[in-house]
Amino acid sequence: MTYAELVVAIQSYMENQFPVVYLADGTTESTTTQINRFVEQAEQRIYNSVQFPSLRKNSIGTITSSNKYLSCPDDFLAAYSLAVIDSVGTYTYLLNKDSNFIREAYPTPTSTGQPKYYALFGPTVTSAGTTNELTFILGPTPDTAYSSELHYYYYPASIIQGGVITASVTTAGSSYVSGTYFSVPLTGGTGNSASATVVVTSGAVTSVTVTSSGAYYLTSDSLSIAASSLGGTGSGVVLSVSGVTNSTGTTWLGDNFDSVLLYGCLVEAYTFMKGEQDVILFYDNKYKEALALAKRLGDGMERQDAYRSGQFRQAVT
Repeated sequence: MTYAELVVAIQSYMENQFPVVYLADGTTESTTTQINRFVEQAEQRIYNSVQFPSLRKNSIGTITSSNKYLSCPDDFLAAYSLAVIDSVGTYTYLLNKDSNFIREAYPTPTSTGQPKYYALFGPTVTSAGTTNELTFILGPTPDTAYSSELHYYYYPASIIQGGVITASVTTAGSSYVSGTYFSVPLTGGTGNSASATVVVTSGAVTSVTVTSSGAYYLTSDSLSIAASSLGGTGSGVVLSVSGVTNSTGTTWLGDNFDSVLLYGCLVEAYTFMKGEQDVILFYDNKYKEALALAKRLGDGMERQDAYRSGQFRQAVT
């Protein structure tokens, strides 16, 4: 199931095209924005309910001498293993502990050695001001530079197709009303429903921060902004789409377990519609049935083989 097929299925099951919603702050929310939210919420529930070995990554990193912190990948969900690799290529797998254990075992940060333990720490801020959402803390503090190999369960890219990640100002335009504008619709291109926070300085657009990604855009798209969205006057602004999500609209989950993705979306959509409780319960039960099949694969069949464990057997009734 592709993203386009998923959108049609959600609207068909719900018998609802999800028209524009007017929010409390006076702004509007498009159909695409609403459906994208249902999809993202369903994906989060699924990926945090089943650890599919098919969605496993390994990452080679660098451990710096005298630096006890190691950044997590941006798509990190959970660790399978973390190893340090010394100068001759020997792997040493670290034991996963709590950060309190490492602080207690190695109370003096200047006391160094080859790391033996690791723990999830928390956000750290680099000298350049970049915040890492999650960081590993190592114990003891590394005595020299090492390579690292992290095997981890990752958060895959969403099935949402062609959502705008970033858009840069190609032509700033002129004669706009200076100020900061929120939830500004971005027009043009092949997609729809993208919006952004836009800053206008001295009549020209100086900053665009995408706040709603929309769908179906291409990196070759040029976008514009209606003058009515920027104070009522001005013209000439041109934006260039410099990054989009999942241009094909396909994912491993959509290709292999579209039933659990569809029913997860339907639960979110019908809850949004404030539907009848018995219908919500029906969709939730269908979601749980599909999730059970996914768990059978991810937590069962993909973690054993016939040689060591025998084949999967179900009792005859």
